Amino acid sequence: MGNPCHFALFDLQPAFELDLEKLSARYRELARTVHPDRFADAGEREQRQAIEQSANLNEAYQVLRSPTRRARYLLTLRGHDMPLEATVQDPEFLMQQMQWREELEELQDSADLDGVAAFKSRLKRAQQQLNDAFARCWQDQQAHHEAERLVRRMQFLDKLSHEVRQLEERLDD
Repeated sequence: MGNPCHFALFDLQPAFELDLEKLSARYRELARTVHPDRFADAGEREQRQAIEQSANLNEAYQVLRSPTRRARYLLTLRGHDMPLEATVQDPEFLMQQMQWREELEELQDSADLDGVAAFKSRLKRAQQQLNDAFARCWQDQQAHHEAERLVRRMQFLDKLSHEVRQLEERLDD
């Protein structure tokens, strides 16, 4: 059995903008129906299918609830196979990356928790701007290079956000 489209699993049309509350509710509903525990008394084949369905459902949910992973997935559905870490032909954003990295290092060196919080909220705004820009352009075939560029930027910001959270935890300890 082939992997059904992640969106189809949740009875959704492929779209970048999703109602995450509805997605979560639908996920919980589906997770109950395919949970391997429900098949404890079933045959080995049914148990294996339940485990597989449960794993597919979890993967689909993780992809769809993350704006960046959802954006990548949408591009993949349209036949754009993006390398995960493409070299960034994006000098303007490279400069921005370097500025953010330097700022994060300074915040780490000065152990400035308030600064980290401010940095984090600026990062969130930047992520929202990228999400909005992607939402506007992903369906336009002419803009697929722009959509890919935005996804690469989104991936970088996800990584940076993760580093900021780690720094916050270290400074909190």
